[in-house]
Amino acid sequence: MANIMEQTNNKQPEEKKRNLIAYIISFIELFIKGGILKEDFVVKQSTLIIMIACCFVLFIGNRYACMKEITQIEDLKKELTDAKCEHLVALKKLTTDSRQTQIKALIETKRLDLSDSNSPVYLIEK
Repeated sequence: MANIMEQTNNKQPEEKKRNLIAYIISFIELFIKGGILKEDFVVKQSTLIIMIACCFVLFIGNRYACMKEITQIEDLKKELTDAKCEHLVALKKLTTDSRQTQIKALIETKRLDLSDSNSPVYLIEK
């Protein structure tokens, strides 16, 4: 009697495994052949499935647009720092070139007939 009970207990897990494998195989066949689209659950929930698919498409499109804008912002930040550096270089060159000693040296090298003014500067008021 004990042997019969042990044999039935051993057979039940094997039968469950076989039934599960058979169920999985039948589901895969149903999915591949397209019969899954005819199931009542899928037909009833088709609007929800379409809505979820549209949300996924919108989400992916939005993410792509955001990534594109982020890269554009980073490029503009780099361009701004480059422009600031160029501005500082140009400002330094302007301040050094506009000093009175630099102007005198430039006049002498170009041999222009210019000289310093001996009279003081007058302030004109309205």
